Amino acid sequence: MASIESALVVLVPEAEALVKPFRDRYDPSAAVGVPAHITLLYPFKPPDEVGGAVLENLRHGFARFAPFRFSLGSIRRFPAEVLYLAPEPDEPFRQLTLAIWQWYPEAPPYGGKWPDIVPHLSVANLADEQQLDRIADEFAQASHRILPIGATAAEVALMDNCSGCWQVRATLSLGRE
Repeated sequence: MASIESALVVLVPEAEALVKPFRDRYDPSAAVGVPAHITLLYPFKPPDEVGGAVLENLRHGFARFAPFRFSLGSIRRFPAEVLYLAPEPDEPFRQLTLAIWQWYPEAPPYGGKWPDIVPHLSVANLADEQQLDRIADEFAQASHRILPIGATAAEVALMDNCSGCWQVRATLSLGRE
């Protein structure tokens, strides 16, 4: 059985129409209920450790960050396995991630697996590089005349997979208590 986890993400419904057909086929997280998003911190705390005090601490912390506009216009790849859209600017996402990590040093981004924080919205995640090349070409064609997509980050979603699928457990506003 998969482990029970939580994550803090910025949902990006503005991108869903473009990325959903690709994510449904090529990103395993979509099959377990994760919509289009930019991850701030994963894994966060085990869901049974996220009680009222943690939610209040997050609510208070996020109130110090103003909502911000961003766009998704660049299609990029990590060296292997992931095709993604890069947000511009990406620094506000990085600052949110670093703040959460400072509040919860026991929860480094991606479990400490990668040293650099690279905000991104995953489109496809698979190990076959040739297939990823084909998907990248198909996505470039599908996104022509659609990108860039403008969006606003106004809240952070706390998601968990307690039910077996990922669901939003709480939304925490940026810029207000």
